[in-house]
Amino acid sequence: MKDNPSISIIIPCFNEEKNVEETIHAALAQRYENIEVIAVNDGSTDKTRAILDRMAAQIPHLRVIHLAQNQGKAIALKTGAAAAKSEYLVCIDGDALLDRDAAAYIVEPMLYNPRVGAVTGNPRIRTRSTLVGKIQVGEYSSIIGLIKRTQRIYGNVFTVSGVIAAFRRSALAEVGYWSDDMITEDIDISWKLQLNQWTIFYEPRALCWILMPETLKGLWKQRLRWAQGGAEVFLKNMTRLWRKENFRMWPLFLNTA
Repeated sequence: MKDNPSISIIIPCFNEEKNVEETIHAALAQRYENIEVIAVNDGSTDKTRAILDRMAAQIPHLRVIHLAQNQGKAIALKTGAAAAKSEYLVCIDGDALLDRDAAAYIVEPMLYNPRVGAVTGNPRIRTRSTLVGKIQVGEYSSIIGLIKRTQRIYGNVFTVSGVIAAFRRSALAEVGYWSDDMITEDIDISWKLQLNQWTIFYEPRALCWILMPETLKGLWKQRLRWAQGGAEVFLKNMTRLWRKENFRMWPLFLNTA
């Protein structure tokens, strides 16, 4: 990779006792070696804290931060970013599994374009035991195809994935990092960056294996949250969206509507 920069992988965790150990091992297994892994325990009430402490005592490249109570993903991400040593931050969920080259691939666009403030990766579903899970595999394939077409037409994408995304720390600092009063912090940070003229890129080689709801109730709750979060961010930024300097974001109106 160009200039061999350090990369900080930030993993916010809340009640992830079943998944966090596997997630951290996958992050540490990156072929790119100049990395640190920071796990932020967001006030978990299960065995997550004990698991993280045990792993931190055994693994030099792992740093663990415990929050006294659950404060939400945005606060956990900001806490991890404040502790990180790198300009390049790779953020994943506490149950996500990074492909071995994902960190290097997802940071690379920021090394070659100084106006790329964030890069979204390529999430792949690993829960397929129910019909709902299997349907989402096809759905995600369609979404990825749409993302590729969007980037080909506009030269960028409009929203990062909350499951796997990389950020330029200086871009985050300019826009005030993640907002802790928004339902969907990933959609919100995407708007904040682009309204400040930062570009978001999609890197299909940055693979990440994710868990998705496998019941209709779980799927409904997830999609309702996405819809509410998108509407909330749109209403917050509606007046700024129509300014001339933000014309490249106008397709977002059609997407949100």
